[in-house]
Amino acid sequence: MQDTQRPFRVLGIQQIAIGGPDKQRLKTLWVDMLGLEVTGTFRSESENVDEDICTMGNGPFKVEVDLMQPLDPEKKPAVHTTPLNHVGLWIDDLSTAVAWLTARGVRFAPGGIRKGAAGFDICFLHPKANEAFPVAGEGVLIELVQAPPEVVAAFSKMATHSEIM
Repeated sequence: MQDTQRPFRVLGIQQIAIGGPDKQRLKTLWVDMLGLEVTGTFRSESENVDEDICTMGNGPFKVEVDLMQPLDPEKKPAVHTTPLNHVGLWIDDLSTAVAWLTARGVRFAPGGIRKGAAGFDICFLHPKANEAFPVAGEGVLIELVQAPPEVVAAFSKMATHSEIM
């Protein structure tokens, strides 16, 4: 059921994050074999992650592929225990989306809206629902990412163009 009153749009996939015990093994496939470009790194004690940020595609079609390993395999979050750690979605208005989804029972992971590894504002939908928040990612961690103005404009232009065709 589509809610025509939804005050935000999901524009596309911003990223996927892949976890493993050794990111060098992940790089062998994704960078050496598949040709993705390493465009940055991110390291966070609080998120227990050491990641290489890779990309494929260009412009609004550029997708980030984060290759992650834990700083400490015994600590949580355990970024390596789920091979497809999370999927990120471009959102045109993140704060509005979070407020609207929360009011409808969507469970978010702790941390709220904050700056992510690639510099965009982010937040996560929790993979598991609970009594207070009965809607969640059903086992999948979903990252909502504030799309920059140029991505919002590009997707708006594409939507307008596709309506004409």
